[in-house]
Amino acid sequence: MSDEVEPGFVRVRLDLSYDGKDFSGWAKQRARRTVQEELETALRTVTRSAETYELTVAGRTDAGVHARGQVAHVDLPAELWAEHADKLRRRLAGRLPKDVRVWRAEEAPYGFNARFSAVWRRYAYRVTDHPGGVDPLLRGHVLWHDWDLDVDAMNEASQALLGEHDFAAYCKRREGATTIRTLQTLSWVRDADGIVTATVKADAFCHNMVRSLVGALLFVGDGHRPVEWPGKVLAAGVRDSAVHVVRPHGLTLEEVGYPADDQLMARNKEARNKRTLPGAGCC
Repeated sequence: MSDEVEPGFVRVRLDLSYDGKDFSGWAKQRARRTVQEELETALRTVTRSAETYELTVAGRTDAGVHARGQVAHVDLPAELWAEHADKLRRRLAGRLPKDVRVWRAEEAPYGFNARFSAVWRRYAYRVTDHPGGVDPLLRGHVLWHDWDLDVDAMNEASQALLGEHDFAAYCKRREGATTIRTLQTLSWVRDADGIVTATVKADAFCHNMVRSLVGALLFVGDGHRPVEWPGKVLAAGVRDSAVHVVRPHGLTLEEVGYPADDQLMARNKEARNKRTLPGAGCC
């Protein structure tokens, strides 16, 4: 599938962040406030365009999920880009609501696609088991878990989930979409303030995957399930009603990784291929 930019247009990369609390996720929805809608509306306004130019994002976040390192692209007419490039960030800052910011707006290199050129996405999920609850200043970004957590047990249980697997047991299925993913990092650290942060990095994620993984591992951390349980759920390959999808406010998209510029188009094409696990097929 070709992803060539139309003649007379320029592909612009946008690096942005947002507080997901009051958004119904990234993607546009009728009669709901979304990040995509706010950005496209602001872009149309500050460039005085009659047309709305659609954004493509690295990872669609759900309602209530935050982003610190989200990436999107938009194809703009070359003349419009030339006119507004130097002042676009400042003008967007004056037009956008305070819960979404654009930090970078630059012409993208050849072959760049915010979604398909990405080689990994890194999320963080933050939780505290402090008996007093969550610091009021952090309540919009940290989950309170009312049981003591054993971080070592959670890290041990995480090992069985690393690598390329079919994560159907931890994903909400979507028609025609694969649930095969390569989980590169899944680790837990408790900081000096008692906040336990999960770092979750993969080539891509399917719907609810991070929050389901976190939910399963919290059950290990608080002693309700043995260390082997999350791996057994993965191997079973079906949704387990005991795996809870934790609340979205503890989740933040921290960073998206891309290859070198000369590898962007190759990655773009590779990422569009539907994957199967080794040995999978008709037989």
